[in-house]
Amino acid sequence: MKKFIAVVCILFALHVAHAQSIDKIINATEVKRIEQILSADDMQGRRAFTPGIEKASTFIESEFKKTGLQTFNGAANYRQDFFMYQANTEAATIFIDGKKIDDSLVAIFSYQPEVLLTEKNDVEIVTIKAGESFGQKFYQSYQSKKNLLVLVDTSFRKSIKNIQLIDKISAEQATNTIVFVWGSTSATTFSLTIKNSVQKKALNNVVGMLPGKSKPDEYVIFSGHYDHLGVGSPAEGVPHKATDSIYNGANDDAAGTTAVLMLANYFKKLNNNERTIIFTTFVAEELGGFGSKYFSKQLVPEKVMAMFNIEMIGTESKWGRNSAYITGFEKTNMGEILQQNLKGSSFTFYADPYPEQQLFYRSDNATLARLGVPAHTISTSKMDNEPNYHTAGDEIGTLDMDNMAAIIKSIAVSSSSIISGKDTPSRVDAKQLK
Repeated sequence: MKKFIAVVCILFALHVAHAQSIDKIINATEVKRIEQILSADDMQGRRAFTPGIEKASTFIESEFKKTGLQTFNGAANYRQDFFMYQANTEAATIFIDGKKIDDSLVAIFSYQPEVLLTEKNDVEIVTIKAGESFGQKFYQSYQSKKNLLVLVDTSFRKSIKNIQLIDKISAEQATNTIVFVWGSTSATTFSLTIKNSVQKKALNNVVGMLPGKSKPDEYVIFSGHYDHLGVGSPAEGVPHKATDSIYNGANDDAAGTTAVLMLANYFKKLNNNERTIIFTTFVAEELGGFGSKYFSKQLVPEKVMAMFNIEMIGTESKWGRNSAYITGFEKTNMGEILQQNLKGSSFTFYADPYPEQQLFYRSDNATLARLGVPAHTISTSKMDNEPNYHTAGDEIGTLDMDNMAAIIKSIAVSSSSIISGKDTPSRVDAKQLK
């Protein structure tokens, strides 16, 4: 009995020591330090292709260096550079059935310097009718590789400005052209004459890693995106209790980036990861997930055992503090593993309560998930009622630092058996994904 009691005392002492150790590394003070820098006004909202995003990247790189991470695949630094094409329409003349269409009723997505299309070319006509889901049909058209003339019913007139203000960004200098026209219901004859200025611009993810001790070729990824919306515009929401027009993005997603930096520091100090851990902050999530798409191409999907994408954990979830949800919970058993590792604690991971929002497909986990990787996003954002989402009100004063620290600690603890190689989540059935 004395021996049993002694063992229990030792285990209890180790548990207390571990709790004290993690609290020294992951705490509200450190959360606030990083958040204050990333969401500061001088970052100017961290919009892609601006000085603000460059400043944010430099800060993240300095944190990775201070932590002592290795670069990814022997790179010279933590920057994972890639290029995008940005197009601006300089002039456009659109005729439908002999009638010239006013520029205010047109939105153009085209990446060639000059375009001339008529009904005699290979152009498909698509209609978005009254009563249909505009968002769904817009994205179907927007993602098409064909030349499209999309005729939009006047009932969707309020959407014009939002669509016109979407950044014309492409991973390749696409050869197709997509033109949206509001008000026309049919087109027998048409001509689309467009002149664009096209620039090739650089962006970068920030990536560091901790090599695994016994399973270096098996990867676990922690990620968040460090870009946001920049300085406010009407398309990006009405500022809520904002003091200026800067979209600071404290929750979206300086919060996720903060978690990645703190987890990197924690696991580096722990120094017992059997699998290789990759820490990455993505750029251009707000423009269409281009950073994560490029990153995913640098990996063999079968070697990625799990991906913890962290987005918007700065506010309480619908269940209150000490809780978060996992998107796509039912698609693998990863959530069950995390729940089991937190058994007995005060923290709970739940399944995504907003399935109608399709959040599993809307963040940086989606690209790897489509390749079969158990890649999920962890969030607390109340997507049916998050007043500061995509507004200038998303400032550091709206965040709960203590709760953020609790969430980050719970991610660290719940991922332990995956990082050690004890548990391997089941794969996503890519064939069943939309």
